[in-house]
Amino acid sequence: QVQLVESGGGLVQPGGSLRLSCVASGFTFSMYAMSWYRQAPGKERELVAGIESVSGSTNYADSVKGRFTISRDDAKNTVILQMNSLKPEDTAVYICMAVHRVLHILQHWGQGTQVTVSS
Repeated sequence: QVQLVESGGGLVQPGGSLRLSCVASGFTFSMYAMSWYRQAPGKERELVAGIESVSGSTNYADSVKGRFTISRDDAKNTVILQMNSLKPEDTAVYICMAVHRVLHILQHWGQGTQVTVSS
């Protein structure tokens, strides 16, 4: 069975940092691009960061550029989102997503982990 399990969320003060992890199983991780999305109550789901499967190229939402870093470790089937200089507007459920680089219809979603940034 396919699983994407996120961890690392929690409560942090503005300016603080969190490191989110997503561990994948049940599919060939190295053939999938990986992304982090977030969704806050009453807001639409937003792409935060992505990393390609082969090139390793990354992309970020403008709102997090310079503060967040996405990385992957194919040997561990893991994708990381390092979040620094957190702001209250970063508060959301952060969700890990995988998409096959050839068969784009193959997509997998995690359950999400809550990040709350508040004084």
